[in-house]
Amino acid sequence: MARVVGTHELRRPAVLALQTLAIAACYYGAGRLGLVRRLSVDGAVFTPIWPPTGVAVAVLLILGIRAWLGIALGALLVVLSLSSFSSITPSVIGIVVGNTIAPVCAYLLLRKVRFRNDLSRLRDGLALVFLAALGSMTISATSGVGILIATGKLAWGDFWPVWLAWWVGDAMGVLIITPVLLMAYSLRRPLNLSRWKEAVLLLAAVCVIVPYATRSSLSLLYLVYPLLIWAALRFELAGSMVCALFASVLATVAATDHAGPFVDLSNTSVMIKLQAFNGSMALTALLLSAVITEQRNTRRSVERACQELVQVLEHLTAGNPPPRPPPPDEDDDDRLR
Repeated sequence: MARVVGTHELRRPAVLALQTLAIAACYYGAGRLGLVRRLSVDGAVFTPIWPPTGVAVAVLLILGIRAWLGIALGALLVVLSLSSFSSITPSVIGIVVGNTIAPVCAYLLLRKVRFRNDLSRLRDGLALVFLAALGSMTISATSGVGILIATGKLAWGDFWPVWLAWWVGDAMGVLIITPVLLMAYSLRRPLNLSRWKEAVLLLAAVCVIVPYATRSSLSLLYLVYPLLIWAALRFELAGSMVCALFASVLATVAATDHAGPFVDLSNTSVMIKLQAFNGSMALTALLLSAVITEQRNTRRSVERACQELVQVLEHLTAGNPPPRPPPPDEDDDDRLR
């Protein structure tokens, strides 16, 4: 027995170390991927979508607070990979701390309001938008830009444009990447393929319309929204967020290439136009799919309650004692509130 207990105690630190390294690798990989496409605003380089923030929030929601160390290690590797930071200095540590505290704060706030990873309620979507994305990401943006100013790498007059670009990039990572990762983690086999024909048709429409809308000089980005609505109505979060991610990536590529609706625009104008599109698209996909999922869950709960009531009435009519009701389902109670 002592040997079994000892082996178990030794295994836990090993598993934690492997999880930490895996999280750091995912964070670093997402950071390098985000740096592929970037823009310059007032001399500062920023990414329209910063995927590591989405990865960090999703990992915390899945694994818990113990994932913070892997996030910090990944953030350190990303910062050191930038040409402007060649060694571990107080400014590097400050940026890493800010990039770690922001997703941890988002996680704690979401847990405080009893956030559900399946985003099956409108309140979950609103919490992810306002608490995790728009609220908590002000921490990383403020600390990062503040450190750049304190170290003389950025002028005071450039604070707000750079802060806004940093904040929106981090927020977009949470709004677009986090729901996709949570959805992928919650997938269970066997998958429901009853609508595979419609899914193929939607996929074909997305692959044709989205590249055209993001590359056409006629400013046809609004053509993406009917696809988002279609995906949300028929495939809920899985369809709408994957569609939003694909459209956001293509729009970001077009913006950094100054192509399509972003041609002949300054970098600041490109940032404003791109982030307005990405933000409104992510909000539409996330909140609409949350509303649809919540309504469908509520309808199922009402139908189940009606079936139980019919069974009770049948037993009473036959003169039998009513069947014992099943234990209350907390999920159903929350959906009916």
